[in-house]
Amino acid sequence: MASTDRIPMGRMHIDDEMRATTARILDSGAWIKGPESKAFGAEWAEYCGAISGVPCSNGSVALIAALQVLGIGPGDEVIVPSHTYIASATCINLVQATPIFVEVEEDYYTIDPDAIEGAITDRTRAIIAVHLYGQPVDPRVFEIGRSRGIPVIEDSAQGHGGSLNGQRIGSFGDIATFSFFPSKNMAVGGDGGAIITTRPDLTEHIRMFIDHGRSDKYRNDILGTNFRLSEIQCGIGRVQLKHLDGWVNRRNKIADRYLSSFEELGLNLPVVRPSAVHAWHQFVLRVADREAFIKHMDSKGISTGIHYPIPCHLQPIFASHPQGNLGSLPFTENLCDHIVSIPVFPLLEDEEVDRIIDAVCSFKL
Repeated sequence: MASTDRIPMGRMHIDDEMRATTARILDSGAWIKGPESKAFGAEWAEYCGAISGVPCSNGSVALIAALQVLGIGPGDEVIVPSHTYIASATCINLVQATPIFVEVEEDYYTIDPDAIEGAITDRTRAIIAVHLYGQPVDPRVFEIGRSRGIPVIEDSAQGHGGSLNGQRIGSFGDIATFSFFPSKNMAVGGDGGAIITTRPDLTEHIRMFIDHGRSDKYRNDILGTNFRLSEIQCGIGRVQLKHLDGWVNRRNKIADRYLSSFEELGLNLPVVRPSAVHAWHQFVLRVADREAFIKHMDSKGISTGIHYPIPCHLQPIFASHPQGNLGSLPFTENLCDHIVSIPVFPLLEDEEVDRIIDAVCSFKL
């Protein structure tokens, strides 16, 4: 690759095994509800340390399904961080419940346990804990849920392969949801997601919900709909899963190089929670003059991203929400004004990592 080629924020992995798997499933004629989806759900749950799992059509509907399975609905409140992708919050509205936005921790950018304690009311029915950027959530969040009898949903859309104290993301809460969108730590050749659980009483309910709530072809026992994932995508997911640990390891090696190279620059660098394996879906800096930094990196042929520029509570969709005004969550609002992501995907070549480091180090604060 020429040293002048632009470095993107991501690059997809496509290999011969994925191509062969796709051809095999096409030829089989079993394109939906076949052996691949059952195997992928089981393998993904086992990898994460859950007891069961079901693939579904994407990470956003996985969150909706999780809330539905837990019986969340009108009049209920669900606590969620405002610093996250919008799907973490709108899923709550889509089941006609109310999101209660809280701050994230200043070091780790995941939901603040103290903020959760202050937001619990007699209408709180769930907590959505987002493993943002691949950083494992503080385990106190799950302790609060257990002590208060409040289910915790792990929004693990960015957490594939991360862990804390040897326990993988996806096995801490009652339900965990994942996205396999092409930009995520592993993918399925299109949109895709999964729902896994640590609770035996939810296993069958989850499986039924994503398949029209049925226990038999024409028997529908619970309210559900079609959130299934195709056999081809499940087959691709099974192939990608074989690579995930290696990819997360590569992400960590790149992140370690960044952290050691940038420590004297005066930038606000990401912090890894003690005893955590960060999944490094994103490597996020905090820069005083973000616009100048992005312009500088662009001049060096390096892509950047902002994850995310508008807090959920300040999105137009929440303009009528009681928290939908500037000043409601001051740390989150300030954070979103300064964050910027640089490439950290595992298919980066060493020469590209060198270029990114040189570009960041040459930025004049």
